[in-house]
Amino acid sequence: MPRRNAPALQARGAPAHSRASVSETELKLLMEAIYFKYSYDFRDYSGASQKRRLLQAMAHFECPTMEAMQALVLKDATLFMELLQYLTIPVSEMFRDPAFFLTLRQQVLPVLQTYPSLKIWIAGCSTGEEVYSLAILLREEGLLERSLIYATDINPLSLDKARRGIFPLGSIKSHTANYQQAGGERAFSDYYTAAYDAAIFDPSLCANVIFSDHSLATDSVFSEMQLVLCRNVLIYFNKTLQNRALGLFHESLGHRGFMALGSKESIEFSAFNMHFESLDKPARIFRKLTAPPAQVS
Repeated sequence: MPRRNAPALQARGAPAHSRASVSETELKLLMEAIYFKYSYDFRDYSGASQKRRLLQAMAHFECPTMEAMQALVLKDATLFMELLQYLTIPVSEMFRDPAFFLTLRQQVLPVLQTYPSLKIWIAGCSTGEEVYSLAILLREEGLLERSLIYATDINPLSLDKARRGIFPLGSIKSHTANYQQAGGERAFSDYYTAAYDAAIFDPSLCANVIFSDHSLATDSVFSEMQLVLCRNVLIYFNKTLQNRALGLFHESLGHRGFMALGSKESIEFSAFNMHFESLDKPARIFRKLTAPPAQVS
């Protein structure tokens, strides 16, 4: 549906947005403008990924040029929130990468069992699928009631969805398969109620969850965490922002705390490679070192 005040398309041959392109200069100007206008900082996100998503947004807004789209979203905050859905990729899955959750269950949670209380940070929680996955895991291991979970994201619409804990019923089959492969101990249906086309998850799973707006690009740390999860987020950052985020996680973690990244993410070439040891390389689970290893001259 055409949007009110959207620039008219030059209808000659293919639609204008199908021929659109995004230059480095246009990209930088837009990100600077967004930061100045709305205080969302995407300036150190990966350029290639941003370009793909901006081309999709241009098609959505029916804007033939980046200049036209910039004028549109800077004028209307509501339209900017629509653009934010493209810039943040609010897509997730319950028990995504089941082998990771199985490793978490078998190698990390037994260590966390030794703590009287737990603080956990899920950075970039998106629409909450990972939050509920972890909560289920913690409940089955008897840790949920003594855990405080900070679930953060920069997208307010995603955070609202996460708080509600309502997910499409059509995705439950794949979620159930993931849960079973992750070592699930019960029937997955024990954790939700089906209503119409939705699965409404047990609200008690998030009784100890604090959903909060937080930017890895601009905000500071949460302190004394025993576990930090930031999976499939760093791949959208450039090297500068990756190092900033890893610095936040390192500073947030308490003594010998655990950090989990996505399956395509690594700290190998980061500024913090020497500050963590790999607990399980395939699962991308790391543990904070008490001190970096001494350099051999």
